[in-house]
Amino acid sequence: MADAQHTTRRLGLGMMLLCWVVMLALAVWWFRGVESRRANPNLELSSQAAPGAPVSLARNAAGHFVAPGEIDGQPVTFLLDTGATYVSLSRGLAERLGLQPGPAATFNTANGRVQGHLTTLDSVRLGGLAVRQVAGSIHAGIGDDMVLLGMSFLGRFDIQIRADHLTLSPRTP
Repeated sequence: MADAQHTTRRLGLGMMLLCWVVMLALAVWWFRGVESRRANPNLELSSQAAPGAPVSLARNAAGHFVAPGEIDGQPVTFLLDTGATYVSLSRGLAERLGLQPGPAATFNTANGRVQGHLTTLDSVRLGGLAVRQVAGSIHAGIGDDMVLLGMSFLGRFDIQIRADHLTLSPRTP
């Protein structure tokens, strides 16, 4: 009888420990989702949106407009940058996307002057907004996980910023 109580007690403690481990794992999973949405509240932006439909983005916790998109049909994460002339990406990401570097160039960035290359992106898509033959730049100083979406793309649309929301719309004639 004592062995049965001991076994039951050990089983109970094991189940309680397992319950706490599962609850901790669920809490970590939930907080990661919350943090991910704070970093990129536009994760649900769909490339399946109606062609030419305006795109509305929310500002993230750091004050930036970040959204998923595509370059040449490959998924990327954009950081909208109205101060950037080109759609700019790192050398590593350019290689992964199969982009060919063009002429060498010097770029004046927020972090100083950097050497890199010009390139042409066959297509750039943000939601339902797509542009072909977009001027781009490949250079150091940009993380492999982010693409600066500059004015070579943004300049083709009307941009409206109100509070913590940015809306890109096709230009009206």
